Amino acid sequence: MKADTILVPVDFSEYQETVLDLATSLASACKAKLVIVYVADPARTYGETTVYSGIADPQREVMEKMLHEVRPPSPDVQYAHRYLAGVPADAIVDCANELNADFIVMGTHGRTGISRVLMGSVAEAVVRSAACPVITVKTCTQETEADD
Repeated sequence: MKADTILVPVDFSEYQETVLDLATSLASACKAKLVIVYVADPARTYGETTVYSGIADPQREVMEKMLHEVRPPSPDVQYAHRYLAGVPADAIVDCANELNADFIVMGTHGRTGISRVLMGSVAEAVVRSAACPVITVKTCTQETEADD
């Protein structure tokens, strides 16, 4: 398999390590560069509740610092960081297109029910829109564990 660039969106969840491990393995096997991306999603309001993606009331400086602390577990894998703003799925797909990414490797939180309706599925939207293959890694949330 030949690849030059693998895009890895992160959200600073406790599950991103699993996604980064897989992306690093792929990058190592393909001699590809990882581009680790965080998308600052503007706050959304649902009724009286304001929801931020991942972290309450995010500040750009803090988020950029957190992004730059995300590194592949292998020192042999080249990587870069990109901080983007906008609708996450759109920003991820646009970045992948701009970089001519060979793959996108991203987590999916497995939300169901009302939280999926309210929050949507970034991974699902990326899979539908991306020009390159998207590898999704399902991560468990308390909600999905409770459903099992």
